[in-house]
Amino acid sequence: MAGGRVGASEPIVANDVAFERLEQVRDGARRAAPPCSGLKNSVSPITLGAAASSRRGIGGAAATVCLMDRRNLLLSGLSAGAALVAGEARAESSVAGVPGRFAAALNAGDLQAFAALFADDYINHQVSAAAPSPAGVSAKQATVAFFGRRIEALAGLKVSIEASLAQGDLCAASFVYEGVHQAVYYGVAPTGRKLRFTSCDIFKVADGKIAEHWGMGDIAGVLAQLKG
Repeated sequence: MAGGRVGASEPIVANDVAFERLEQVRDGARRAAPPCSGLKNSVSPITLGAAASSRRGIGGAAATVCLMDRRNLLLSGLSAGAALVAGEARAESSVAGVPGRFAAALNAGDLQAFAALFADDYINHQVSAAAPSPAGVSAKQATVAFFGRRIEALAGLKVSIEASLAQGDLCAASFVYEGVHQAVYYGVAPTGRKLRFTSCDIFKVADGKIAEHWGMGDIAGVLAQLKG
């Protein structure tokens, strides 16, 4: 049969090395697909035969590999890959949407929706002497209270996003805050001045909520406008 055309009903002769490799492929396929014996109306199997050759000293074996196994393996791999990509896309989309939800809650003056953005064990890595966190309250409570004072102090507060990006479980944004000074803010009595200032914030997101935060706000710029 060497060098000749293999007929449709002829077995393919393989040596033990090839058969061993075939068995490895077959075992891998069977872990992802049901046994051929359990498949109805499947593709006809290809029979691989091997006969012992006393002249060449090569032992032989025979094996049957079901094409359905290979097809199921391929399909299951493709399905798993597609599901993984889709899951990652949904997760990154959720993370990328955090800055927008952050700004929307503040624009609506909805502190309940704003608080819902944060995990209960939220960690704030931003420390500022100009706006120290009160003692005895969680980072989440302190953050909600801080922005509550901002909403109260700045009439018509508008929060917009200059730029944002997301990768993995992290997202970052440059926010712009605008409003009219109508209540005591950073110890300064109402001035009626229109304020505009920015902050840059990095959020780590877990289970759809802000779990950690790093940031820098232009508090010096705010104070300069309040006292200017």
